[in-house]
Amino acid sequence: MQKTLNTDKIKNDSKAAKEKAAIILLKGIGIRYKSMADLKESFWFVPPEEIIKSLDTTENGLSTEEAKKRLQIYGINSIAASKSKSTFSLLISQFKSPIIIILFSATLLSFLLHDTLDALIILTIIIISGLLSFWQEYSANNAISKLLALVEVKVTVLRDNTPIQVKVEEIVPGDIILLKAGSLIPGDSIILDSNSLTVNEAILTGESFPAEKSPGIVSPDTPLAQRKNCLWMGTHVISGIGKALVVTTGKSTQFGSISERLKIKPKETEFERGINQFGYFLIELTLLLVIFIFAVNVLLERPALDSFLFSLALAVGLTPQLLPAIISVNLSYGAKKMAEAKVVVKRLASIENFGSMDVLCSDKTGTLTQGEIQLQAGADANGKPSEKVLMYAYINAFFESGFVNPIDQAIRNYKEFDVKDYEKIDEHPYDFIRKRLSIMVSKQGSDESLMVTKGAISNILEICTKAELETGEIVDISTILPNIQQLYENYSNSGYRVLGIAYKKIDAKSTIEDEKEEDMIFLGFLTFTDPLKPGIIETITNLKNLGVSLKIVTGDNRYIAANIVKQLGFNNAEILTGPEIHKMTNGALTQRSSSVSIFAEVEPNEKERIIESLKNAGHVVGYMGDGINDVSALHTADVSLSVDSAVDVAKEVADIVLLEKNLNVLADGIMAGRNTFANTLKYVFMATSANFGNMFSMAGASLFLPFLPLLPKQVLLTNLLTDFPEMTIATDSVDAEMVEKPRRWDIGFIRKFMLTFGLLSSVFDYLTFGSLLLLIHADDVQFRTGWFVESVISAALIVLVVRSRRPFYKSKPGKYLLIATFAVATATVAIPYSPLGGILGFEPLKIHTLLLIAAIIFIYIISAEIIKFQFYKRIKY
Repeated sequence: MQKTLNTDKIKNDSKAAKEKAAIILLKGIGIRYKSMADLKESFWFVPPEEIIKSLDTTENGLSTEEAKKRLQIYGINSIAASKSKSTFSLLISQFKSPIIIILFSATLLSFLLHDTLDALIILTIIIISGLLSFWQEYSANNAISKLLALVEVKVTVLRDNTPIQVKVEEIVPGDIILLKAGSLIPGDSIILDSNSLTVNEAILTGESFPAEKSPGIVSPDTPLAQRKNCLWMGTHVISGIGKALVVTTGKSTQFGSISERLKIKPKETEFERGINQFGYFLIELTLLLVIFIFAVNVLLERPALDSFLFSLALAVGLTPQLLPAIISVNLSYGAKKMAEAKVVVKRLASIENFGSMDVLCSDKTGTLTQGEIQLQAGADANGKPSEKVLMYAYINAFFESGFVNPIDQAIRNYKEFDVKDYEKIDEHPYDFIRKRLSIMVSKQGSDESLMVTKGAISNILEICTKAELETGEIVDISTILPNIQQLYENYSNSGYRVLGIAYKKIDAKSTIEDEKEEDMIFLGFLTFTDPLKPGIIETITNLKNLGVSLKIVTGDNRYIAANIVKQLGFNNAEILTGPEIHKMTNGALTQRSSSVSIFAEVEPNEKERIIESLKNAGHVVGYMGDGINDVSALHTADVSLSVDSAVDVAKEVADIVLLEKNLNVLADGIMAGRNTFANTLKYVFMATSANFGNMFSMAGASLFLPFLPLLPKQVLLTNLLTDFPEMTIATDSVDAEMVEKPRRWDIGFIRKFMLTFGLLSSVFDYLTFGSLLLLIHADDVQFRTGWFVESVISAALIVLVVRSRRPFYKSKPGKYLLIATFAVATATVAIPYSPLGGILGFEPLKIHTLLLIAAIIFIYIISAEIIKFQFYKRIKY
């Protein structure tokens, strides 16, 4: 019988008793955990070899076949897995709104009262509307799934004793993961091996300073933030390398548990807030309208069921039922267009912010420059060419294993040295605090070891007490420090990126941990070039013309920044440095940030402050980053952008991923985002103004007419037909003035638009009522038929007017919108003459009635054009 770990008993004992009990329990052979819950609650104080045994794995990882089996058992590694809708649940969700449920109930009541035909008609219209909405949303979801597959975060794992890249979702308990700077932790894990491993755990602990990690065992009651031998899902590696065993995944992790308890959601965008506010406004208006109309019709002693159904139909008519589907379609269509521009949208709602963005912050490397860093030269402390500098730099770059970076690649590509006699002893990986990388090697036949350190000049100089001259003489560094500083400034002013090289010879038995980075000898400089991209000046001008100002945020020194400014042709550009930012208050930085073009010598935490200050100054801020040090800024920005080649954690955090690190691609994406936003607002303008006008007219008419102006089934049909052309709005063309500058959701403007054009529509509806009653002397059936034709056709044609600020004949609509509009107009005229007309309660209209309706629609279109001109002249948006 297998032994089990009684975690409940351990928890109830004192600290000493817990540790003693754990030790006794773990001395047995064949200990196994009863469940993942047991494992989750205790793995930090259990020897790693016992965890390996419990998970039935090895230090060489799982086999591919075993991993597939475990994926079936444990499910995909995602805390959001259960939230994805099946096709059936998506279909059902289209019929879950309270109004639709009430209409279904009313339909059932009609069946019970033997009003079968009307019940079937209403039921059919509801189902058609729901199916159209379902198809739109289903297509949008499929499109987005395909786009997201283009941007996958992967983890290096050992499978079949071979390191391979696996999607995060496919990680399972028992996997052995290999970590380096920038790696995302895919599950709660126990560390098996590490070297200078530090991890950002702020997402769980709130502590922004990196946590040091190493193998071992900690006591059972150690708080989560102090479990140095554990790694947690959702955190990421800052520096160093390591190997770890994944213990729990998905919702069984600490992060999964928290997200389940708190139901963590992504931050709400301004567009989503606007949609919600608008929804509340419509709910209030709908409730008031339904209650008022139902009460009046009952007081007028009209049939209670007809009055109730009529009131509900008005509510459906007023509510833009297809708004969620239209928004999904518009955003997914926009996402597909952006994908054609090599911009992948991970979160649809971010498209609005993308279009509204007026400030873009970006590093210079790879965006303004070609991103192909090349080593230009190696020079000694006096600026003379030096083979020794190049040789030591090559040793440092060759044996570095922390993470792939373009600087080490440039060193290795510049000149190859024979290092087969050297053996790597130790490494202190690069991090963003030290800004140095140290490698210790020993040479065959030598009793000494060599430690070579490469890094930013200031960070190298602070650990050096001596310098080596070109003759090989070692001198006190203070004697030539002014000369070193001057050379550094000269190189930087010439646009070079400059690193320093230092070394020291030490006892062969030492490690870097024993021999700290101190008392080193400054050997010389490495200078790198990264020329500007061809056409970058034109690109920046294009962004400026789009209303987006570019701000460069870089860790490079002020001299390189000034050189970049000069090359880009910025006139009187203001530069603010990290040390200056550090001394400023948040308020002072907010006042200053808008006018600054380049932020230089910036530390990672200062990037976040810069983004916050720009947001506080009223800007919609985008941040483009691809490194570990960009994560906090990406979290803070309104629009977080990364590239497909970024480190895992940056790509995971980003809302939008560029398949090319290219500002031209970004400009195309901004235009696609603005087109999407513009077309989404078109639907809101059209649907709300037309629906409000029609429903206001019907509500008013029902008060003085001796019969209902439209039967409930006719109201629902009107709503369905007027929505049909608007389903094509995602493909509509957009006027240049609608996308020439960033725009933001304005609920007040939409309310004014709805009231203005809705009431204008009602004026012509009442003109139609008067004409039908006083000129045509129509009975109830003729009245309903005439108004149905006028209402639907005018609502369809007015789309061509309100979709643009320009006169409708000067703004070319999209092909599909035009086809759908005239198809609906034709169908509307034809329905009363078809067999369907009689079923729906219509009858054919005489020719003079049709001509009268045509004249009213023509005058309505002209009036709408005049009102539109005055509206936009008076109200700016």
